[in-house]
Amino acid sequence: MKGQDTRNERSPAAVLLVAAGYNPERMGTEASFAALCGTSPVRASSGQRVRHRLNRGGNRQANSALWRIATTRMHTDAATQDYVRRRRTEGKKKPEIIRCLKRHIAGEIHRPLTNPPPTPDYARLRTRREDAGVTVTQAARALGTHPTRISALELGRDHNHQLATRYQDWLRTHTAAPPAI
Repeated sequence: MKGQDTRNERSPAAVLLVAAGYNPERMGTEASFAALCGTSPVRASSGQRVRHRLNRGGNRQANSALWRIATTRMHTDAATQDYVRRRRTEGKKKPEIIRCLKRHIAGEIHRPLTNPPPTPDYARLRTRREDAGVTVTQAARALGTHPTRISALELGRDHNHQLATRYQDWLRTHTAAPPAI
């Protein structure tokens, strides 16, 4: 249709994951990940003015994703808005501020990509529940959720860490009532 943008818009997170790939050795440092995303600073000094410009190399889609994150933060995040005000009083222009923000965001993203948090062991939840003599429905009622959520959690299909922690704590304290005679 005329006037419509027909590009396939992907989420910034998906674009950055694709850019990183499954090669953590490619991004051993924050600086190498920033270069991969095209946000590493390049000196652009002339005369007495010392400044940096955006690196035009790297993955342009990843750079665009970082730009979207940075501009969204500039409009919605109070800490980023304070940072922008501070940098403007220092004499920085908006493109320079966005470049600095993108470099900072690339560093924030690099940490969990190269050092992911440990995943909880959900496989033992089902055996612990069965050993306690509790049904999925009983566990779901006690936790205020639907039984399919508990089942998906036990099978490792749902990675809700908060629910898993509550479930593990509940299983620790729960003892099965003796059957009625």
